[in-house]
Amino acid sequence: MKIHVKNGDESQFLYETVTDAETSVILSDIVAIYNGRLKVGRIVGEIEELSKHGIFLPPNMQGLTEEQIEELKLKDEWGEKCIPSGGFIENKDPIGRRNGKAPNDKMAEVLNKTASEAKAKISRKLVQSDISLNQIVIKDALDILRGAVMIVYPMGLPPYEPIHLELENQEDLSGTQASNEVIEENLAQLWWAGKEIQRGKKLKDYVGTNEKTKIVTKLQKKGQGPPSREPILTEDEKKQLMMQAYRRQEELKKLEEADDDSYLNSEWANNNSLKRSFQGLKNIKWRP
Repeated sequence: MKIHVKNGDESQFLYETVTDAETSVILSDIVAIYNGRLKVGRIVGEIEELSKHGIFLPPNMQGLTEEQIEELKLKDEWGEKCIPSGGFIENKDPIGRRNGKAPNDKMAEVLNKTASEAKAKISRKLVQSDISLNQIVIKDALDILRGAVMIVYPMGLPPYEPIHLELENQEDLSGTQASNEVIEENLAQLWWAGKEIQRGKKLKDYVGTNEKTKIVTKLQKKGQGPPSREPILTEDEKKQLMMQAYRRQEELKKLEEADDDSYLNSEWANNNSLKRSFQGLKNIKWRP
């Protein structure tokens, strides 16, 4: 069977399982995939910046002007040895996080092409194509990103580079928006049809034994209360109904116009109009 996982009202991915599976195993797997998608997304975002502006500056140099760096006698040791394959192109980072030594066009293309491929592997559009997601796909996406970085930076990235930290599972998201998106497994809840799917049971206890079943669930953190129920009609179904109603309205208008007999009151439709004209009885008024 398939589980359509949502977070809030946004589709995330499809998850394939069997009705006899343990709910605790399902929830653990779904949370890992959900957080894995977020990790891939964060790495992709940083790789796109890496291709434009080079590696991260040391934390004590970020946001400083060149004059301040010189005055404080700070040195970017990693920046001197971490040169992208084929050399670099000067492209200053406007927000002062990266060192401005961007990979050349060929190496930038390697990074960006791989980033696009990784995004496609975890895209929400897979839901529309009825393609399920699993941890193997997440691992593949991380592996190709790691490989692209190694091609462009064979010497490795600085230990404080976010991409390095993410790939080594050492990232610190505290105080960031990303930390609010991540869901810890012990705090995760999965809801279906207004009920929380409890750990320690089997999925068939909730949905029955039909393996062709497809359900829509909501993944969220504990303490948020029951999520909003799924609307009876999807947005596409609403649009279709509105289009049908509009077409019906237009058809009714055409029918009304076809049945309109107000023309019978017109002068030209009067059968006695010619006779009255010869008799001089046309345009007679009874009042002065």
